[in-house]
Amino acid sequence: MFEVRQYTREQVLEWNNFVENSKQGTFLFNRAYMDYHSDRFLDCSLMVYRKGLLYALLPANKVDTTFYSHQGLTYGGLLTNTKVCAEGICEVFLAINEYLNKQGFKHVVYKSIPWIYHKYPAEEDLYALLNVCKARLTIRDISTTIPLFQHLKFTESRKSGIRKAIHSELTIAESEDMEAFWRILNDNLSNKYNTHPVHSLAELKLLKSRFSKSIRLFMAFNKVGNPIGGALIFETPQVIHTQYISASPEGKSLGSLDLLFDYLINKVYADRQGYFDFGKSTEENGRKLNAPLIFQKEGFGGRGVCYDSYEWDVMPMDRLNNPVSKGK
Repeated sequence: MFEVRQYTREQVLEWNNFVENSKQGTFLFNRAYMDYHSDRFLDCSLMVYRKGLLYALLPANKVDTTFYSHQGLTYGGLLTNTKVCAEGICEVFLAINEYLNKQGFKHVVYKSIPWIYHKYPAEEDLYALLNVCKARLTIRDISTTIPLFQHLKFTESRKSGIRKAIHSELTIAESEDMEAFWRILNDNLSNKYNTHPVHSLAELKLLKSRFSKSIRLFMAFNKVGNPIGGALIFETPQVIHTQYISASPEGKSLGSLDLLFDYLINKVYADRQGYFDFGKSTEENGRKLNAPLIFQKEGFGGRGVCYDSYEWDVMPMDRLNNPVSKGK
């Protein structure tokens, strides 16, 4: 009933149209975003058809005999539309496993899409992972998220930072100066963690040019107009996500990020439905919680949402479980 095919560039319009109308699609699954780092990942994305019509997508790449739901994306599970049902998704995972087995894959790493990104309930894949694939949860990261329609008050420590920033005459504005922000971000990561941003400056500029309405930069400036902090925002239908947050030493001392997030949450996105997501506060594949970082985010009223990864070994069809009962 289901046919699994590997995505090719000739199918870009079909792929993007399905993403646009899916229950959990965001611009990160648009091929113009996914393919910007095609030199680093060997794409192995799948398209699943039912009776000749596209039924589901699975953004993916491969390394040797391991199949990954795309390593270049923060999340990247199965994409479906509102017509799919639980029984159908169970059959989809049976078909995907049969395809992967025939292609010589031995192992699967699957990053599910957190529920806050769902435009309509879409956790059929989580049921199938356990009951069809016999998958196991291997990574659980925690993010900090605010329901924009009903959020908690800021803590006193965040309010104190806002007062300090106002007293210091800081200002907040949307900016196109990606280079200034990336310099603050890179210096901060380099000095504190001896690392660099996942995206290079050139990549961020490219993505901003391709998705100008979805990728927005907001900066904090000192009283003489110099940038001292900022946040790069990824806007999706359900979630306002902070892809990067950073401040210079001056910005940290003057409460620039406190003022910035007060501006974003209570002004820019005050009338939006959905969620404001600060991103993960974990290290070493979720095993360590960065307590100071999550404390700061929770101070704005955020609480926990998990980003989960699952793994399973590819098996022949006769070793898979079909949980669908055809009884009365």
